[in-house]
Amino acid sequence: MAKNTKHCSFCGRPESQVDFFIMGQEGAQICNDCAVQAAEIVKENSSKKTNLPNIKKEQVPKPIEIKEYLDQYVIGQEEAKKYLSVAVYNHYKRLMQEKTNDDVEIEKSNIIMVGSTGTGKTLLAKTIAKKLHVPFAIVDATVLTEAGYVGEDIESILTRLLQVADYDVKAAERGIVFIDEIDKIARKSDNPSITRDVSGEGVQQGLLKLLEGAVVNVPPQGGRKHPDQKMIAVNTQNILFVCGGAFDGIEKKIALRLNTRVVGYTAAKESEQVDKHNLLQYIAPQDLKAFGLIPEIIGRLPILTYLEPLDRSALRRILTEPKNSIIKQYTKLFDMDGIELVFKEEVLEYVVDKAIEFKLGARGLRSITETIMMDEMFEMPSKKEKELTISLPYAQSKIEKANINRLKIA
Repeated sequence: MAKNTKHCSFCGRPESQVDFFIMGQEGAQICNDCAVQAAEIVKENSSKKTNLPNIKKEQVPKPIEIKEYLDQYVIGQEEAKKYLSVAVYNHYKRLMQEKTNDDVEIEKSNIIMVGSTGTGKTLLAKTIAKKLHVPFAIVDATVLTEAGYVGEDIESILTRLLQVADYDVKAAERGIVFIDEIDKIARKSDNPSITRDVSGEGVQQGLLKLLEGAVVNVPPQGGRKHPDQKMIAVNTQNILFVCGGAFDGIEKKIALRLNTRVVGYTAAKESEQVDKHNLLQYIAPQDLKAFGLIPEIIGRLPILTYLEPLDRSALRRILTEPKNSIIKQYTKLFDMDGIELVFKEEVLEYVVDKAIEFKLGARGLRSITETIMMDEMFEMPSKKEKELTISLPYAQSKIEKANINRLKIA
């Protein structure tokens, strides 16, 4: 009589060909290999499920709630945070819009944010991504070129969004994309016939269909498109695009426009009220056109906002107040080694003064603090000391020793 051997209830392999069985009810059993495959299938399907279709209106964060969340991480920039919060909230409402008989279709309102380096454009995007229930991707416009040239195709923007959505096309089609460094694809010349502008106007022309809304064939793994590659069709109709750029030198365009508009005695008196230290607050679409963006792409970015230049008080608050402030990060790093780190108040004032001197914005705060702390971060983990106080003479000596003046912008 043949021996009664155990078999896997899924793959049918006998006990001799597997490592072990996991027993179930009524004699059911699964081998270790089938158990691993089942776990992978469950993980893959659960990761692809998005909670967006089932999200209720009361679960959607209101604009004030979104702004309050941004306030925890981003200091100042009240205007930009307000614009961004409203845009995200309206994006949710557009996705949840039910078909009615009034034939009113809510169109998306793409945003463009203008602000000098270190004012918080990318930080705003990264922070708001944590708050959202939709896929959010941050891409860089500097690597984009026209199809057929060295660089990345415009469709690679959507590849990144697909990756964030775990290749769930329906979820990606409801997502938000932040295009950073949008000013780097400005037209290089006023005369487009002089030369082929493959990373400037050519990219802008390619972006038009994405911003407006179209079905785009996207290579799933990014890179170059070729005939044998399988494409994924993505409809950008409901994808919200938020663009950001420093637009270095656009203040000259704004000043020129404000001056040319001044005619007569009354207008001359009004021009005296212009804040020459913050010309970005007067930015208008025609300034973007003068900088090098084509009119078609400006029309597809109807909401234009700006980021205030950071003054001394804002930089001082950035140093210590946000949840992820620079000082809190260094305190945490030393605390992990059991060391209590203390910065004297005059050191913080000194760091802010240097950041203003070097004109590097909030990023300058980190580079200066890193220079001051580098030697202590190297030595303290090997010492038995449990407390470290950074004094002003020590900070000054480290800055002078590092010859950090080479960072200074003329």
